[in-house]
Parts: sequence; C-alpha cells; structure tokens
Amino acid sequence: MRTFLSLLLGLSLLSTGLLAGAFGYGAANLVPTFDSVPIDMRLDFHTQLMRMNGITMQGAMAVSALSALALAALTRGRTRALAATAGLLTVTSFLITRFGNVPINGRIKQWAATAPPADHAEILGRWELFNDARTCTAAAAFVILIAVALRRSGRATERP
Repeated sequence: MRTFLSLLLGLSLLSTGLLAGAFGYGAANLVPTFDSVPIDMRLDFHTQLMRMNGITMQGAMAVSALSALALAALTRGRTRALAATAGLLTVTSFLITRFGNVPINGRIKQWAATAPPADHAEILGRWELFNDARTCTAAAAFVILIAVALRRSGRATERP
C-alpha cells in the first residue's frame, strides 16, 4: 500500500505541477503577449490556442483532481486534509475555467470570425482575472502537494 500511495502522490505532483506550470506560463508570458499585439492577431491566436488547450488542460485538471482526492481517500489525518484541499483547489481551477474562461473563449471565437464589440477590452480583462484566479488555485494545490510529499519524506527518514 505504501508503494501505491507513493505512486499516487507522484501522479498528483506531476499532474498538478504541469497544470500550475501551464497556467503560470500563460499568465506570465501569453497574456502579456496577447496584450501587446493588435486585437485581430490576439483573437486569431487565442482561438487556436484554446482549440489546442481544450483536451490537454482538461486532462491535466481531471488527473490532478482525481489523484489528489484519491490520495485523500486513502490516507488519514493531516495528509488527508492537505490532499483533499489540493484536490478541491484543482476542482476550483476547473470550475473557474468552465464557468469563467470558457464562455468568454466562445465569444472570442465569434469575434475572430466577425469583429470585437466596443466593450471587448473589459471582457478580455475579465478573462484575465479568471485566468489569474485559476492560476493561483492550481499553484496553491501544487504547493500543498509538495508539502504532503515533504511530510511523507520526513516521516520515512525518521524511522529506524
């Protein structure tokens, strides 16, 4: 069972780290780039990026949430609470994406085919706020899972 839990923790760390890294890269690099190019270029690129990201990001969110919640179900005490918190933070990233970013992505796709409305800057600003929120929840989940791994590692080295 100990080996299985270690593998499950490893899967949680990997998937959550990839998720947080992808969101972090987007927030630190893609969004500022989006803001510095002409609006038609941003809309075209954003539409293509979302098409490519759809499956990979949803997959990372699903694996991250399920592995962290499975870890919570199979452990006790502080580890359970931390793993459950990480899983719920990842679910929160999914909910922010699904109900915040995705509807705006649909609008962006329409704008790319036609023209952006007069209030497009405000709507894109809202997309960026949702993006920042999901980046923070994913990063927090990753940090918590690192703490779980360090706790488990510390306990393993304390045993004679």
